[in-house]
Amino acid sequence: MSSRATHLLDKNFDRQIGTTHRRFVKAMDGRVGAMSLETKERYFAVLSTLVAKLEEPEKSLREIAQEMIAEAASAILLEP
Repeated sequence: MSSRATHLLDKNFDRQIGTTHRRFVKAMDGRVGAMSLETKERYFAVLSTLVAKLEEPEKSLREIAQEMIAEAASAILLEP
């Protein structure tokens, strides 16, 4: 793949990721109001853990994903 094609592909992924982030926030904004207090507590625990891990620049996304799958599973299983 040429350098220009790689650059265009990279920029396209950046745009798609930004769009998906905005869709995620909009989708969650629409759900949070209807969540029970217990569900909000679990969601916040998972989300804040994810953000804290993402803020650690030395961790790879793969490592973060592996950790989050293990940690989020218990919170998800508690969901009624």
